[in-house]
Amino acid sequence: MVGSAILRRLQARKDAGEVIELITRTHSELDLTSQAAVRDFMQAEQPDVVILAAAKVGGIMANNTYPAEFIYENLMIECNVIHQAFAAGVKTLLQLGSSCIYPKAVPQPMKEDALLTGTLEPTNEPYAVAKIAGIKLCESYNRQYGVDYRSVMPTNLYGPGDNFHPENSHVLPALIRRFHEAAQNGTEEVVIWGSGKPMREFLHVDDMAEASLFVLELDKPTYEANTEPMLSHINVGTGTDVSIMELAQMVARVTGFAGKISNDPTKPDGTMKKLMDVSRLADMGWRARVDLETGLAETYQWFLDNQDHFRR
Repeated sequence: MVGSAILRRLQARKDAGEVIELITRTHSELDLTSQAAVRDFMQAEQPDVVILAAAKVGGIMANNTYPAEFIYENLMIECNVIHQAFAAGVKTLLQLGSSCIYPKAVPQPMKEDALLTGTLEPTNEPYAVAKIAGIKLCESYNRQYGVDYRSVMPTNLYGPGDNFHPENSHVLPALIRRFHEAAQNGTEEVVIWGSGKPMREFLHVDDMAEASLFVLELDKPTYEANTEPMLSHINVGTGTDVSIMELAQMVARVTGFAGKISNDPTKPDGTMKKLMDVSRLADMGWRARVDLETGLAETYQWFLDNQDHFRR
């Protein structure tokens, strides 16, 4: 989802006359968990800049069900892409991580310096460990080899291109699909996981694409003045959050569901509050622009336009 959004933004700049050569591969064309395949790709293409947006991602259920896959595949993707980019002479790289890198019991909003200060949320610890490793890979190559590899940590993302799978998607697209189907089928009640009390922050993918390119293109003195060599990642979010129940009510309005919304307290809540401190990025000149209600309506329309791809 986010890789496609970044690509759309770069393509628009290219169409407007900026000199950009875009080098891409689909998942079926290049297996990023294969060291040999990534090495051959980097050596053949010799890119000037690499943006690593690929990852194995999913919600609480997927993370709980496939922890080995989440840690293995994400570690392999990061190790292969970052090392083989360096081996091919790439001096500039941006890798995308996740807000789940921060400890479960961390002061809110979460500042960048909270990294590695406590125990991770158990439901997504394997994924979080892999994302932390990606940050430290970038920082270590910067220290040892003098390259400019940067990391951005987005909050929960949503928007066109999201995964609306009924079991393996994140909370927002999962709710969109469930409420859409309930509205279409005349279902009287939708049950959401957990207590509905956890607070979550949501960032539209187009905002994330804009922020990614903003950080990538920051001049080095500005970037280094606002980060530290071994604490170099940058949070990306809106700085505001909503409860899962409030989110469900928003989704119900957007999809036209008029029935009852209830909770299943036997299902996990995950971390009770996850709000990013985005002051570091704001101080450098960037803030999110898409409000959640507007973004939800746009995302639901995209789902409607593409729902044939999401049938069970």
